[in-house]
Amino acid sequence: MKKYFIAISLLLISIFSIAQNKDETAIRKLMAEQVAAWNSGNIDAFMQGYWKSDSLLFIGSKGPTYGWQTTLEGYKKRYPDTTVMGKLNFNILEVRILSDDDAFVLGQWHLARTIGDVGGYYTLLFRKIKGKWYIVADHTS
Repeated sequence: MKKYFIAISLLLISIFSIAQNKDETAIRKLMAEQVAAWNSGNIDAFMQGYWKSDSLLFIGSKGPTYGWQTTLEGYKKRYPDTTVMGKLNFNILEVRILSDDDAFVLGQWHLARTIGDVGGYYTLLFRKIKGKWYIVADHTS
């Protein structure tokens, strides 16, 4: 009986680990797609990684704002052209799968620009909605 319990426990741990790896891979893929979109000058495509909801939370240097459209407009105002946008790089420091539907990401961002590089840190809360991961809260400094 003890052997069965150990075998079942190991199987469940393996299944959970595989699911976590799959979710982390999906999140990293989404963020790589965001980098590619940004680096091609396409803010609209970059925003596809965000939850398209009035409840999306973005916290930047000017404080919190809500809403996908507001976030899009803020990006377009702050980054009106590819010179200001530069080339984006994300350095993902940590991905924590919190539950089947929630994940936390900590990382660094960097924009290489001819007008001067900028960068900082970000924390992202991801939620799986209808089987797809989206950023539901973004705190970028």
